[in-house]
Parts: sequence; C-alpha cells; structure tokens
Amino acid sequence: MSRGATVLVTGGSGFLGAHCVAQLLRAGYAVRTTVRSPGREETVRAMLRTAGIEPGDALGFAVADLTADDGWDAAVAGCDLILHVASPFPATVPRDENELIVPARDGALRVLRAARKAGVRRVVLTSSFAAMSHGHRDLDRTFTETDWTDLDGPHVSAYAKSKTLAERAAWDFVERHGDGLALAVVNPVGILGPMLGGDMSTSVTLIHRLLNRDMPGLPRLSYSLVDVRDVADLHLRAMTDPAAPGERFLATAGEPMSVAEVARVLRDRLDDTARRVPTRRLPDLVLRVAALADPSLRGAVYELGKVKRSSGRKAREVLGWQPRPSEQSIVDTARSLVGLGLVTAAAQASRARGGGGRRLSGRSA
Repeated sequence: MSRGATVLVTGGSGFLGAHCVAQLLRAGYAVRTTVRSPGREETVRAMLRTAGIEPGDALGFAVADLTADDGWDAAVAGCDLILHVASPFPATVPRDENELIVPARDGALRVLRAARKAGVRRVVLTSSFAAMSHGHRDLDRTFTETDWTDLDGPHVSAYAKSKTLAERAAWDFVERHGDGLALAVVNPVGILGPMLGGDMSTSVTLIHRLLNRDMPGLPRLSYSLVDVRDVADLHLRAMTDPAAPGERFLATAGEPMSVAEVARVLRDRLDDTARRVPTRRLPDLVLRVAALADPSLRGAVYELGKVKRSSGRKAREVLGWQPRPSEQSIVDTARSLVGLGLVTAAAQASRARGGGGRRLSGRSA
C-alpha cells in the first residue's frame, strides 16, 4: 500500500494511539486522529514533540466519541486505512460492566460502519490478550490466536468482557456486512514502554507503583509483556501486509514475568531511582484483605499464582515482527516516568544525590 495513503487513528492521545501516530508520520503517511474534544489536539501535538516529531500539515484531527454516532463519518471521510486503537481501559473496576462493554463494542461497530460507507480498504482493530485468556480453568498450556475468552467461565473481568465482545462483534460485522472491507486484529498482552505524555497509562501503573513504593510488597502475580513501540509496529505491519486480513495477531515479547522479576530488573538496571522498589514478597492474605475494602484489587486477587503463557510466533512468522526484550521495555518505561516527573520527589532526590549508581542502559526510543 502506498505510503501516501491517509490513515485514521482513533484515540491518538492515548498511550498506544500516540505511538501509532508517531510511527505512521515517520513512515510518510498522512494521519488523522480522533479526539473526544478539540482541547485534546494540543495534547497529541505535545506527545509527538516528546517523540521528536513536528508533523505540520501531515496531521489532522477529528472530534468523535465511541459513545455517539456524531462525527464518525467526517472522521473517516477520505481515509484509506484505519487503526482503531481507542477503547476504554480504566484503572478501577466500574460499578456497571456495561460502562466498558457498551463503548468498546458499539464504538468498534461505529468505526466499521463509517469505514464501509467511506470505502476504506482495511481496518486494524486493537483487541487484547484479555479477549483470549480469561475464564479458562486449564492454564497449563500456551495461548494462541485460536483461543477466545470464555465469557461463562470464572472471574471474567469487565475489561475482558468488553474486549471479547467488541472483537467478536467486529468479526461478525465484517463477515455479514463488510462488503469487501478487510479486518485484521492485534491482541497485545500488558503494554509497557516510554510514555509520551503525563497522563498515566493504566498499563504502566505497575512500574509507577514499584518506583514510588506505592505497594508495600511484591504480590504473587505474573504478566506477559510487550513494548508499546513494537505493538505500534505490529499495527503498521497488519495494516499493509497482504497476509494480514482475516487474521488475529497476538503481540507478546516472551515468557511471563512475575512482579518480583520486574522489580529485580528495575533494581539491577536503574541507578538510585530504584532504591524505593520493594524487595519483600506480599503474602496473598494481605492482598485478599485489602481487596475487601478496595474493589479495584479484586481482579488481582483472582490472578494470584496464575501464569498465562502466550505465543507471538504467528506475528513473527507471518508479518516478520521482532519485539524487543521485556527487560528493555521495563527500563525504558521507568526512564520515561522519571523524565516526565512522575516519580516521587524522594526517589528523584535520591537520584540527584547518587552518581555512584548504575546507569540506565540498552535500546532507547
């Protein structure tokens, strides 16, 4: 596909959306991105400046919201390709799961309907590993693109339901009503990597909390991880490769890492900024008791001791995708948090006093 094409990115002020916009602009595409209000336009431009990009006329904006029909036809008009990245991902559990499900599912359908009407060639939908890995009792295996979350299984979170139902609805729409519209889906695991703005992304709060010692210890939790830059790269590959339409691509960098392993990487690879990172294990009982008072912790309780393995083999073999190691993503996440002033004053004061600590190393943005 020609790099002179115009690409719509939904949710360009988000963590992943901003990186998608940045990579598209670097690749020579004209980009339009949706924002929920005109005031977010400067937020996007500031994030791009952090990435070293001054887009000029190559970047345009459209105001549209996942919860309303208004604005989507105008947002899509004249676009050849769409990366539908926007979806609600709150830091806390909503009182009503439909607060997540409805905008995720209906928003995806609004984008697809507008895309079909405008004659868009291909849509890449950002789904999630959560649409594959929840509700299963048998975890002694490796999840792949053939797996779907069992909505009738135990302890399926509202977020997992929203991503599963949105992706199912998208595939069903394209099959029944697509009229030749091509769809590819990217399913990332937990996304880390450098933040481009000060709004805290839900997916990097683990690193933020460890650096600021906002948790008293290390819970018995494990996560598969992937870098935001590599997820954006996979979106561009799924947007252009002729083998991508009709396929799901699981974006994962490797074996799951426990919170204790993540903390160890921070301590080993950072200077004194990481001195506040906890070292002791947090007993399961402490987290269970805390969850009684804090509903946002209940999802974590259900994941205690679980290790969910995932395979990125398909993306590597079909699209030539090569993600960087999770350890580097952890380090670069921490570096960006420090650079954006999101590490507590006590930790930064320690860093300023340091000088004998180990320097950050490795691949950077």
